Amino acid sequence: MEIDANPSQVATNALQAIPFGSIIGAPLQACIEAQAMAAQTSWQFIQEVGLSTDPETGKKEAVNVTFEFIQNGRMAQLNVPLLTIVPIPYIAIQDIDISFKANISASSSSVSKTNSSSSLNVGGGFSSKLGWGPFSMRANMTANYSSKKDSKATQNSKYSVEYTMDVAVKAAQDSMPAGLAKVLELLGSALDVSDPDGTLEISETNFVLTDDDQPVKLIATYKNPKGLFEPEAIKVKDKDTEVTGTKDSNRMVFELKTTGQYTVTAGNKTLTVEVTSSKKSTTDHE
Repeated sequence: MEIDANPSQVATNALQAIPFGSIIGAPLQACIEAQAMAAQTSWQFIQEVGLSTDPETGKKEAVNVTFEFIQNGRMAQLNVPLLTIVPIPYIAIQDIDISFKANISASSSSVSKTNSSSSLNVGGGFSSKLGWGPFSMRANMTANYSSKKDSKATQNSKYSVEYTMDVAVKAAQDSMPAGLAKVLELLGSALDVSDPDGTLEISETNFVLTDDDQPVKLIATYKNPKGLFEPEAIKVKDKDTEVTGTKDSNRMVFELKTTGQYTVTAGNKTLTVEVTSSKKSTTDHE
């Protein structure tokens, strides 16, 4: 008797119906979305913590941490970009392990049983006498037929479907992208020690006018307490008269045409310049 193949077919169909694409693809999709969220978090941290926006121009500037300390007996100021001293969160998924197991079993058994009986009576009974005289015999005969057939039919079918999945995700602080690392390198090189009152420098403190009365040029540079060049803040005065200068990149150039004492100021800094003449007076000639 053939075994019923229906349970096996059902189990096979159950295996084919398992959504392998969703089971394996869903964890991968979740990891991709998590990675995108991590990148967005890093960008938001840089925007909100490391950069400031000018409300008037909308331009972004790096936030600096400024503090003062004593250096060589003088008060100095250190300007450090904030992004160079705080860790930037950059979490990246390094490993994804997906373990999937499917267990499908099917079985079938079949037993057939039939109970039946039949009987046949052929001609009923009869008797006969054989021989004559003292040599005779009587016989009684009957004829019948019977048959019996026993059989049993039993069918058992059984199948089961089982699948399990384990997902393990490992994430850690990843190395920075090349672009961000370069930005931090440039910010690190911008680390500067400056004077809390700014730094004012001039080309010379003493000038001499020549016999041809050609003006002398005073070149001055100024860095404000933040360490930024601010040439427009430099002012030069001859007593109460202000000398007009010309901006040349990060410096100012002033032409001094008369002798005397000039005052150079910028911020809280003040320097003095002396201009003399090379001409000799009339009494010297006599």
